[in-house]
Amino acid sequence: MKVKSIFVNLPIKDLKKTRDFWTKLGFSFNEQFSDDKALCLVLNDGLIYCMLITHEMFSTFTNRPIADETTTQVLIAIQVDSREQVDEIVKLAIENGATRYRESADHGWMYYDCFADLDGHQWEIMFTDPTQMQQ
Repeated sequence: MKVKSIFVNLPIKDLKKTRDFWTKLGFSFNEQFSDDKALCLVLNDGLIYCMLITHEMFSTFTNRPIADETTTQVLIAIQVDSREQVDEIVKLAIENGATRYRESADHGWMYYDCFADLDGHQWEIMFTDPTQMQQ
């Protein structure tokens, strides 16, 4: 089994603030899948996307209550190319309204840092160096 791509769907409160936040972090959007109810955040074009959907629209996809920023239902971990990129993304996120929910961790072969975005979704930004892994 192999999937072609993945779309993670997350509820958001404010489209404009969300667009501004992710743009300031250096990310882009697929405008073909973005409108006044949702944004398609490009994580890896052609493979990985995050649909950031207004609460009103998101509620049409589920019969369960939408979790608020005081609960955790998913941790979204994304891998980047360097430790410096981890630090830069987290720094920009915090400067633009995100909050830190735990400190960074350095395991030698894996380094990561974390933030909660404007809607409380928890993101882990990580760099891994397979050459540092224990055999």
